[in-house]
Amino acid sequence: MRKNFGAKPMVYPMPVFILAAYDENGVPCAMNAAWGGISDSDEISMCISAGHKTTKNILATKAFTVSMADAAHVVECDYVGVESGNKVPDKFERAGFHAVKSEFVNAPLIEELPMAVECELTGYDPETGRMVGKILNVSADEKILDENGKIDVAKLRPITYDPCNHKYIVLGEVVGSAFSDGNKLK
Repeated sequence: MRKNFGAKPMVYPMPVFILAAYDENGVPCAMNAAWGGISDSDEISMCISAGHKTTKNILATKAFTVSMADAAHVVECDYVGVESGNKVPDKFERAGFHAVKSEFVNAPLIEELPMAVECELTGYDPETGRMVGKILNVSADEKILDENGKIDVAKLRPITYDPCNHKYIVLGEVVGSAFSDGNKLK
């Protein structure tokens, strides 16, 4: 038997993205955003309201980075979600984050978060809050790469948001091989 929850924004896993952008003075700001994902081969989309300081910065600079929140930085990543950059202009620094300018877009990479997607803004609908970015680069700290130079999810330890229980869950357990295991049923 199933339990019905009604129309709710509940999917699993729900990524925890940390969006970052510079303001008009080159000061970095970041926010936590869970409603997003890949929407095309070179595109990422998310829903963020127009009132966020980071949204205003992205609209002004037309660029942003999307870092994967990780288990090692849960407190910092949650902080940039519960604190407003409109009220606390130095929340990036208060989170303990350090900005490194992206080589590909006019936006900050967060030194502490080892993986980021670097994007150019291609669209924003203030009515729905849907923001779309063209992916120009994905960067990863070498400390999260495996022996073949690929991102190792066990080293990255990305977190997801559990919208039903308001918890962060770490990813990492391998349970199968994509584009392979299903061939057993052919």
